[in-house]
Amino acid sequence: MANEQLRINVVFDRSLYTLIKEISERESISMSAVVRDLVREALELKEDVALTKFAEEREKDLKEEELMSHEEMWKV
Repeated sequence: MANEQLRINVVFDRSLYTLIKEISERESISMSAVVRDLVREALELKEDVALTKFAEEREKDLKEEELMSHEEMWKV
């Protein structure tokens, strides 16, 4: 059961449905695959935004004297 594909029902307005259908036809893949791929991309973008915010917060507390040079990092 490790490869179990879970399903979800989603309701789209006509314009989104039409766009998904057009992509599906153009790329010769199922509408389900189009939606799955778009959701995956959206989740990756959200994760990138969250990680960027996290990095920006850490950068505020960064002390120059605690930093290591590129060369020092490779020695570690």
